[in-house]
Amino acid sequence: MIERIRTYRLQHKLEESFGFSQWHYDTRNALLVELVDSSGASGWGECYGPAEVTQSAISSFYAPLLKGWDPLKNEAAWQHCWRASLDFARKGVMMGAVSGLDMAMLDLKGKLLGVSVSELMGGRQRDRVFCYATGMYFRKVSEEALLEMILEEASGYVDRGFGALKIKVGKNLKFDELQVRSMRNRFSDTQLMADSNHAYDLPEAVRMGRVLDECGYAWFEEPLSPQHASLFRQLSEKVDVPIATGECEQTRWGFQDLLSLGGVNIAQPDLAYCGGPTEALKIRAIASSHGVNTVPHAWGTMLNLASATHFLASAYVEPGRAEPAEPLLEVDNTPNPMRDEMYEVALEISNGVAVVPDAPGLGVKPDLKAMEAFCVYKTEL
Repeated sequence: MIERIRTYRLQHKLEESFGFSQWHYDTRNALLVELVDSSGASGWGECYGPAEVTQSAISSFYAPLLKGWDPLKNEAAWQHCWRASLDFARKGVMMGAVSGLDMAMLDLKGKLLGVSVSELMGGRQRDRVFCYATGMYFRKVSEEALLEMILEEASGYVDRGFGALKIKVGKNLKFDELQVRSMRNRFSDTQLMADSNHAYDLPEAVRMGRVLDECGYAWFEEPLSPQHASLFRQLSEKVDVPIATGECEQTRWGFQDLLSLGGVNIAQPDLAYCGGPTEALKIRAIASSHGVNTVPHAWGTMLNLASATHFLASAYVEPGRAEPAEPLLEVDNTPNPMRDEMYEVALEISNGVAVVPDAPGLGVKPDLKAMEAFCVYKTEL
């Protein structure tokens, strides 16, 4: 039975900010949640979203619901939390809170049963997952200097063995087009993707999509606002580059609504936000029914990254063939010591490939002593 529920709000001030189409980050924030079983075993999860608000949702609302719960009954626990907040929290920050709790419960369940999360997700299909490097964010320098910095950063990822890279677009159309073409000219044999973080209106997205088509990019991520999901179909009718989106969407019902409108080729739930790993499996089934592959958005620390790794390790690629394409794991390379320096056991990534942990649970473990340097507020029930 779950005896204690702890949350850890973490924060780190960056030496230099980095930006994308919407704003600049100068502080990294995270919220981790720990479930402690009566046996003494702990399960860890991570929430994506505003950490202070999510922490309040867990400590004041969801934690009392789950204290005393059997961690092996994670599906029932999810449904219990869902029904308790159905009237006011079908989407949004509170679903982010549920996501972290669900991740922690699945980690704990794996430890109690002695199996990895990928086995709990239906069975491991691969022991290694190919990665793509996310980076190339904007800096507060001239555009000429910025472009050179982006190209040099990308070269570093290629030198480290990454065969796929995702750039940020959405600064302005002139710079975006120059960056897209420059990346393709420099990295002719590298798989490239572009993410606008919903920066464009439909005419702008059509213009940029045609440039991405011409340059052979693998997908166009969040080209449009998630608020206008019907526009994805209109965009898809005018461009050939695959459209990827979904990091702002939540639950199987949200993805059913999104995908039923058409135009989306790649679904991108974030397992720390969409409802958790348990709900992500249902989202994957919904996407499969639409002939759409699911490639998780992965942001934050090692817990979310490990969850996405197990998810992809257990994935089938639609529609399937004798020599299938391999799914890609997003690996954030922006500065984040809470990801890189705070784990006693971390995900092993080398030469652009992640090793799927085979230890019970998620297979990564926070270092409590190292965490103290970043923890600004802790709760316990």
